[in-house]
Amino acid sequence: METLLPSRFKRVCVFCGSSPGKNPSYQLAAIQLANQLVERKIDLVYGGGSIGLMGLVSQAVYDGGRHVLGVIPKTLMPREITGETVGEVRAVSGMHQRKAEMARQADAFIALPGGYGTLEELLEVITWAQLGIHDKPVGLLNVDGYYNSLLSFIDKAVDEGFITAAARQIIVSAPTAQELLCKLEVHPLSHSQSHAVCTHGTRAAPNPPPVGQ
Repeated sequence: METLLPSRFKRVCVFCGSSPGKNPSYQLAAIQLANQLVERKIDLVYGGGSIGLMGLVSQAVYDGGRHVLGVIPKTLMPREITGETVGEVRAVSGMHQRKAEMARQADAFIALPGGYGTLEELLEVITWAQLGIHDKPVGLLNVDGYYNSLLSFIDKAVDEGFITAAARQIIVSAPTAQELLCKLEVHPLSHSQSHAVCTHGTRAAPNPPPVGQ
């Protein structure tokens, strides 16, 4: 049985769709990710919507007793918030401020399945890591192979010389929330020591070497 020591992450930013998606596995994955955050005593930072996968993640984390911070542009509030808001909602002036605030608040990033907005947020934090703007790990929850084509494209870009092999390692992917969080705990982008215990009780190696830019 897996035993968890305290995570090195205090807050994780989750990017995901404002739609639930057609495949029920996406909704299940959102809830499983939320449960993993609660189990590891990690708070949530997200885009502030209360619909789709965003709503599922935020509600489950909030119900689990963790702090939820939603960052949302004022102009999107009528569109993305329906019913009661969850946790703390921080209204900002626009999309650029939203992404900057989410990135500032989080210790790591995870993308669930989503559309254009999710991809845009994901690729920006990957680019920031490549440029050395932050050293926070970036995870892709590849539910039922949803992101296989994106990962194939990135591998093609590496083969063609547009992305370095080191920059390719910025992205951590896994099919389940539990596996992804275990990988993120030991990801070499962050220079901090990990205290997490991953699957089967294997202790994470401390102080992994940094990835080159």
